[in-house]
Amino acid sequence: MIEALVTAGVAVASAGVVYVMAAGRVVKQYERGVVFRLGRLKSSVRGPGFTLIVPFVDRLRKVNLQIVTMPVPAQDGITRDNVTVRVDAVIYFKVVDAADAVVQVEDYRFAVSQMAQTSLRSIIGKSDLDDLLSNREKLNQGLELMIDSPAIGWGVQIDRVEIKDVSLPETMKRSMARQAEADRERRARVINADAELQASKKLAEAAGVMSEQPAALQLRLLQTVVAVAAEKNSTLVLPFPVELLRFLERAQQPLQPAESGPAETKTGQD
Repeated sequence: MIEALVTAGVAVASAGVVYVMAAGRVVKQYERGVVFRLGRLKSSVRGPGFTLIVPFVDRLRKVNLQIVTMPVPAQDGITRDNVTVRVDAVIYFKVVDAADAVVQVEDYRFAVSQMAQTSLRSIIGKSDLDDLLSNREKLNQGLELMIDSPAIGWGVQIDRVEIKDVSLPETMKRSMARQAEADRERRARVINADAELQASKKLAEAAGVMSEQPAALQLRLLQTVVAVAAEKNSTLVLPFPVELLRFLERAQQPLQPAESGPAETKTGQD
């Protein structure tokens, strides 16, 4: 009798272990479990942890809720200003409703990928080349709205869309390089002309000051000579200033009467 009870207990325990092994499922923290009972969706979504289903009756499908990073293949298009470009992007999205992601769309990843490619081509056709190159933030927002509108019904939320690279034809690159070079040359000429104008004003002020004091011109000349003399690999020709000749002439004028006086006295004695 005891042996029969032990045998029955072991059989029941074995059946229980087999049932738990067949019915037990583990849902990870970043997953949610969607249960189909005989093909019909159960209203409750299984949370993370250990859960049980009815073997051979229920079917558990796990859905990942992590943010998915999906590259969008490069798309060829013509911008609104008739420039052929090739643009690629990257999209970040996540599942917010596990049941809709399983029931409403066959493969939500493939659906989001196709919608992103179509929206990217549409954005290229509606934008100018300058917008693609310098105003990407606005284009990213528009692209996100275009993808997010149908994705809401799939239980998917678009987190962010970024345009990665814009490839241009070689002829367009050369044209843009010439345009940038011409613009930089124009700015350099404007800056040079502005510098010449400011220098001319300062030189006019300096000339006004020197005209009041003629000695200042001589001091400036001597400073220039000192600056040039620092370079020993050149020959310096020093002009003789006219003002110095006048100074020597004025210095000699008082000596002439003194020299002629004694000469006249000596002649009178003779």
